[in-house]
Amino acid sequence: MSAGARNLRPATRAVHAGATAPDQGTPIGPQPIFAAPFHLRGDPATSPYGYGRYDNPTWTAFEAALGELERADAVLFASGMAAAAAVLLTALRPGAAVVLPSDGYYQVRALAADHLAPWGVEVREAPTDEEAIRAALPGAAVLWLETPSNPGLDTVDVRALAEAGHAEGTLVVADNTLATPLEQAPLDLGVDVTIVSITKAMAGHSDLLLGSAATRAPELHERLTRWRSLSGAIPGPFEAFLAHRSLPTLDVRLERMCGNALALAELLAGRDDGLSVRYPGLPSDPGHLVAARQMRRFGPVVSFTLRDADTANRFLDAAELVVEATSVGGVHTMAERRERWGGDGVPEGLVRLSAGLEDPDDLREDVTRALDAVR
Repeated sequence: MSAGARNLRPATRAVHAGATAPDQGTPIGPQPIFAAPFHLRGDPATSPYGYGRYDNPTWTAFEAALGELERADAVLFASGMAAAAAVLLTALRPGAAVVLPSDGYYQVRALAADHLAPWGVEVREAPTDEEAIRAALPGAAVLWLETPSNPGLDTVDVRALAEAGHAEGTLVVADNTLATPLEQAPLDLGVDVTIVSITKAMAGHSDLLLGSAATRAPELHERLTRWRSLSGAIPGPFEAFLAHRSLPTLDVRLERMCGNALALAELLAGRDDGLSVRYPGLPSDPGHLVAARQMRRFGPVVSFTLRDADTANRFLDAAELVVEATSVGGVHTMAERRERWGGDGVPEGLVRLSAGLEDPDDLREDVTRALDAVR
């Protein structure tokens, strides 16, 4: 019996997801298989594999594991943006409308501005706020949610908005990258498709690019799989193997990262620097009540705003344990001044910090020293 077929808790499912029946003398864990063509005699339908752009046993194993975590069918892509593009470009046609978060991951908005809008798709942007999203929803073909939002960490009621979207005949999508399937289950809350940048916490070691889309609708799964083959947005087998190998440690990594994030959020909120701190795990956070209803833990990311860009840059220079990088969910604590990219529309001094696996006391001491240095 597979891990997904039993009522196992999330940490156990992450360890055993995608496991095959034990066979004497074979490896316990998944192994990469590198191939472009496979042996293929006669009718292609008689073989599970024929050509490497259509499928690969390494993808199959990892997709089975992801499917058990999501309790759905998962499709693996070359990156999170490849998964996002697959969903949007197969669901929208000229004259259709899409609702996107104005405060979510900016590359999704860039994709819409550069490719969907010129194609005749109406792009509606709304902040991660239930009332604003409902106002933008009527007649939309796709509703794209991101909760917590990146980098502002606002939250919305996924179940309520999924119901509102379905009442309009809308395909409801959730970017679940910050939470991962272990911390939040949008499909259980009524969403049609979840998108995850596996590059981030799912793989967790800052050494690969991958993405996934998961759905419980067979026709949508088939559509996304066909798009992957036709577009060539395929994952490498070695990357799929590395991410699958990382999956058993996901829960323990998240436990430390989320604990460190909360410790840093409490530290930041308790200072008298006048910092604006956002973390849905703080009881004082505006999104806490919604997040507490639909999240198991509150994620590794904390956002806080320093006085200006110069102060934020000096803080990053002063912090010794914080790697300045543009990613989240890795084993190292990482941070950056988000508006250096110019796409998020956030204050110049906003710092997005992703807590890693360091000792919480060391992290608190390091961040305190860096903040004191720029006070």
